Amino acid sequence: MGASAIPVILMTLFWALVGIVLPIILPKGPNRSLMQCILIITAVSCWLFWLCCYMHQMNPLIGPALHNTTIIAINDIWGKK
Repeated sequence: MGASAIPVILMTLFWALVGIVLPIILPKGPNRSLMQCILIITAVSCWLFWLCCYMHQMNPLIGPALHNTTIIAINDIWGKK
């Protein structure tokens, strides 16, 4: 699977909207700065989590490929209890 720029751009724009635009247009109130902080931290965290998951699909971490002799040796050593 190769990297595609379209999903990265779209998700970046979406989370930029949540983390940049929404905090600016929040109504005035006693908790405005707290809500701005929550929106910014949420946007950064969700975007970073999504990006890591997306990038992980391009080079997945697959377990080691074991030969038959190795599997038999592991079974003999670990299988006896």
